[in-house]
Amino acid sequence: MKRLPHPLLTPILAAIWLLLNNSLAPGHIALGLLLGWAIPLFTARFWPQTVRIRKPLTLLRFLAVVLLDIVLANLVVARLILGRPQALCPAFLVVPLRLKSDLAIGLLANTICLTPGTVSARLSPDRDFLLVHALHAPDGDALIAAIKQRYEAPLKEVFEAC
Repeated sequence: MKRLPHPLLTPILAAIWLLLNNSLAPGHIALGLLLGWAIPLFTARFWPQTVRIRKPLTLLRFLAVVLLDIVLANLVVARLILGRPQALCPAFLVVPLRLKSDLAIGLLANTICLTPGTVSARLSPDRDFLLVHALHAPDGDALIAAIKQRYEAPLKEVFEAC
């Protein structure tokens, strides 16, 4: 068994611990590092594959895009709901997937759910399509293209060999 099964997860968990506690006290730092080490160690057998980040800068850009999209989508959804909700054009869209890894598909589905106005509804049994519900999609093809370009393409670069 590896002593540090997920080296990137350890500092992330420690940082989350410090943010949740809103403290940089030495005790909180030590406990955050301990939890950041222990959680990946004790959950390692539940991870189906080793996570390999092929392009870390692409991952950082992806995270920035997702955060920006979340903020902008909140404003758009608020405007749609408070403005003219009868003008909404909800739709179910079938998004074809090029992703193959469980992690990348899971991150794509969660990213879609985190963005207000869209929800991942179902993954096809053959894992080739993701059913997405959009609150307002007057042009479904444009939304599918945006999902593929903004979210799927970077995830493929980061987590899968192209």
